[in-house]
Amino acid sequence: MPLLWIISTSLRLPKDSFSLPPLFIPVEFVVENYREVFTKLPFDKFILNSLFVTVVGTCAQICVTTMAAYAFARIKFVGKNVVFLMILAGLMIPIQSTIVPKFIVIRQMSLINTLWALILPAIIDPLAIFLLRQFMMTIPFSYDESAYIDGAGRFAIFTKIILPMSIPTIAVIVTIRSLVLWNDFFQPLIFINSYDYMTLPLGLTVLKGHMGNGSISIVLAGVVLSSIPPLLIYIFCQKQLMSSAVLAGLKS
Repeated sequence: MPLLWIISTSLRLPKDSFSLPPLFIPVEFVVENYREVFTKLPFDKFILNSLFVTVVGTCAQICVTTMAAYAFARIKFVGKNVVFLMILAGLMIPIQSTIVPKFIVIRQMSLINTLWALILPAIIDPLAIFLLRQFMMTIPFSYDESAYIDGAGRFAIFTKIILPMSIPTIAVIVTIRSLVLWNDFFQPLIFINSYDYMTLPLGLTVLKGHMGNGSISIVLAGVVLSSIPPLLIYIFCQKQLMSSAVLAGLKS
């Protein structure tokens, strides 16, 4: 119901949103609200920036976390458990407490007011490494032994056996990380200071302040547009998400 109310309000005149008794269906459908979103601010650039950060950040994280999880789950090396516990310790540190040192590092790398300031810190995710490691540890080691006998190397085993079997868990991580990057407001607020590199959450805040007269219909039109990509992510990943839930239930 709140989502339907947002869509309904984005298609009506602002004054109709405060009528008593409230009307769920607009008296007059005002599609121009969506056009106003793009005329008031470079909203298309905000969308492209968010897409770039989400796609590149998620892909980079999947590449790094899958290899890290494989190393922790299938390879024996000295200090493996200690290093893994150090990575898990990152789950206990809130992002607000790390923003100052992160800002100093990003500034020293001359990445302030660039999209890479949002992508690089997102590459390493302790939760993703933990989930993938736990899943990969459930895969029998007989697969690795059979592949070794057939002459496969470690990278071939990772890419052709372990990685395809981990797709349900990867789909969960892709969904979580995509939503986090797409909806992130705090870090763009710190690192971005120009319209050219603003993402959608920050752009919506600017749009709300830019309207002046408080046109809630135009602001909610922007909210509706920003909610479309997360909805598409869930639709395309739904099959893998359900498969992951079924596999988790069977293994438990």
